[in-house]
Amino acid sequence: MCDLFDLTHSLAADYLMKFEYPWQALSGLKEFIIGLGRSLDCGYEEIAPCVWVHKSAKIAPTAYLGAPCIVGENTEVRHCAFVRGSALIGNGCVVGNSTELKNVILFDGVQVPHYNYVGDSILGFKAHLGAGAITSNVKSDKTPVTVKGGDTEIKTGLKKLGALVGDFTEVGCNSVLNPGTVIGRNVSVYPLSCIRGVIPENSIFKTGGKTVKKN
Repeated sequence: MCDLFDLTHSLAADYLMKFEYPWQALSGLKEFIIGLGRSLDCGYEEIAPCVWVHKSAKIAPTAYLGAPCIVGENTEVRHCAFVRGSALIGNGCVVGNSTELKNVILFDGVQVPHYNYVGDSILGFKAHLGAGAITSNVKSDKTPVTVKGGDTEIKTGLKKLGALVGDFTEVGCNSVLNPGTVIGRNVSVYPLSCIRGVIPENSIFKTGGKTVKKN
């Protein structure tokens, strides 16, 4: 868990620490958000049943916030954003126009600002998805997702699992993160990439799938 995420930058820190693998937290995320929302301080307002928004957050009038969700301090949810529910959105985030969120944890400082789909995924501190980048969360044959890294395969038992994106990682425009993708901290992904498996931290994922270490 701590290899990917600085847990000091999410209200889900204690919850995430209960699990061996981050994706295990996704199954109970809805119930966790409801319980957390009911415990928030007076800096948050419950603007609809099980929808808590910090008073400093900016919510566009055309944005949709589905329950349950929490929107953190100084976060901006822009026009036509679609938060379907079960979304914990941290402080200082940007959820942009036509971006859709479902069953996700966004750590503080995450930016998904243009035409992004993020489903059944966790994005770490200051991770950024370029315009049109998406997390694909269901395999074409609808079988459970397996996380594959080198010679290691871990069966998650989940039919829906998008991506786990580490702190400070930059994903280029129009990239697709296939089900079960794990991207380490401080990774740069070239635009138009198609990614699956595990990408090590401090690396560059180049066109054609070649991965090199950063200098």
